[in-house]
Amino acid sequence: MPEFRSTLWTRPFLLIWSCTFLTFFAAFQLFPTAPLRLLELGASRAESGLFLAIFTGGSSFGALVTGQMADRMGHRRMLVGSATAFTLIMATYAFLPVRWGFYALAPFHGAVWSGLITSTVAMLGGILPEDGRAKGMSWYGLASPLGVVFGPSVGVALYQHGSFRTMCLLLGLCFLALSLLARFLPADAHLESHEKPPMQWPDRPVLMLSSVLLFVAFSYGAMTSYSTQEAISLGFKWPSAFLSCLAMGMVVMRLIMASAGFGERPTRLLPWMLLLAIVGMGIMAFAGGRWEQGGNHLGLARHVVAALLYGAGYSMVYTLLNTEVLNVVAPDRRGAAFGTFMFAFDAGIGLGSLLLGSLIGATSFAWGWRAGLLLMICGLPLTWRIARRAK
Repeated sequence: MPEFRSTLWTRPFLLIWSCTFLTFFAAFQLFPTAPLRLLELGASRAESGLFLAIFTGGSSFGALVTGQMADRMGHRRMLVGSATAFTLIMATYAFLPVRWGFYALAPFHGAVWSGLITSTVAMLGGILPEDGRAKGMSWYGLASPLGVVFGPSVGVALYQHGSFRTMCLLLGLCFLALSLLARFLPADAHLESHEKPPMQWPDRPVLMLSSVLLFVAFSYGAMTSYSTQEAISLGFKWPSAFLSCLAMGMVVMRLIMASAGFGERPTRLLPWMLLLAIVGMGIMAFAGGRWEQGGNHLGLARHVVAALLYGAGYSMVYTLLNTEVLNVVAPDRRGAAFGTFMFAFDAGIGLGSLLLGSLIGATSFAWGWRAGLLLMICGLPLTWRIARRAK
């Protein structure tokens, strides 16, 4: 076994990989089914995207605080506490009888989610070997899409054939297992050798990297809330096809890149990966009428092909940006840096779910996808600039 592989697949790496898989497997059962539950409780199609918008609002603003808190109190401690809080939140969702309860709980839920995600990725920076961060991030990045591959299908099946309450209680058990698993992760080394870092504004390089995520996240937010709804409205037998295939595209691309390698300047690939995601989004935006005229099989094929391309490109955009953060940010500031990342990403998801969802409600799904495509294209110039500056 090559030296890099032997230093990568350590017990801490496998533990944090498992934590991330559980996180996304559980969360992506809730994200596509919460809008369906809101419709059941009387929400309109446009309003059904409000849950994700409020959730990501709490997550994005919470990340600016929880990331820096994790730097000060310890990333492992933040991870354990957030997973424990998630257990209680899922149990609460299970018994909410009115939709305003979802909207009231969503901001707190989002803030806790931000603590969970930022602490996990920040811990990864101390686990990966410095000479192979891009490849390590790519292997690690399989955890979240694998969770997304299975999560939506399991969640929708539990919702349709069981109940929303049953699904939420099972999710609570998932996060309880996560909180127990996280206790076996290594302690934070930077707290033992450094003074606690002060609270401060994000660094300029992090702001530029985060801006790319913001543009991509608009389309991602709309897809998360509305791709399943479009599939159901068209009568697809596999309503979660887009989200599941998006994750499959992520997995395939990460496997290819982790095996083939990134070369000495991984960030040079950033614009090309964004272009690949744009092609996938373009299929959703402009191929709908022609593909759907051929019946459900062609309509479903549109979701599958678009999602595979979108997921493959988006996967590497996220990986390359995270790798660049590890290269330019000191260990005792990584929580704050990834908190800024999460602010940009979740703000984009929330706005995409809310604004593009409103456009979908007022016009059609196609116009929502087209608006998301335009915003992704706006992020391309930044990726070229980042690629030129990276060494």
